Amino acid sequence: MRQTVSERQSMSDPITLPAIEAGAPHPGHSDEKAKQILDGAREIFLREGFDGASMNDIARAAGVSKGTLYVYFQSKDQLFAELIRHDKRQQAERMCLWLDGEIEGDAREVLTELARRLLTKLTDPYNVAQVRTVMAVAPKFPEIGRTFWETGPEYGTRRLAAILDRLVARGELAIADTRVAATLFLQMCQGDVFRKLMFCVVDTADAAEIEAAVETAVEVFSTAFAPRG
Repeated sequence: MRQTVSERQSMSDPITLPAIEAGAPHPGHSDEKAKQILDGAREIFLREGFDGASMNDIARAAGVSKGTLYVYFQSKDQLFAELIRHDKRQQAERMCLWLDGEIEGDAREVLTELARRLLTKLTDPYNVAQVRTVMAVAPKFPEIGRTFWETGPEYGTRRLAAILDRLVARGELAIADTRVAATLFLQMCQGDVFRKLMFCVVDTADAAEIEAAVETAVEVFSTAFAPRG
């Protein structure tokens, strides 16, 4: 018999980000200075892309010397990987403020709120630009691709699977493998809304289209996994 996420990991235990901090600044360095550098790097990577960004430009945008920049980050790819970790960690923490603790509302209400938050995050211009950049550099720097995957899609799937476990325990859904179901739900939520942005078919996400995608994903998912009998 398959184990649910709750059987593999107790819901009372915190679900933490993957331990992939190998590229992070040395713990003796100033957190405030590191944040200053990451803010400057974000500006340059967003504007110039990975290949177009230079360490000189990043240092200038961050308001630090190039020597200081290299004290914290030895290379541009290491800096970009840490920026991904930082941004995904912050997004995860904001989501956890709602995901942790008691879940209010029935399954459809919970899934609707999750889908709406997910699409709002996915369609944010910075997230779209970051995903494009990661996809472009991942073949050359696989660690960047792995970092993005582990701190973004993989982490989100585990979080959602844990939420589905709670809904199953409450008898509102009937799911044998919540990990597979979580992956399916996340893919349904993205639909054409996110893909159109990724391929520059549209410049921004239409609010009505987002709501329609959310409604469709929740309806199909909750119907497919509704308890029988």
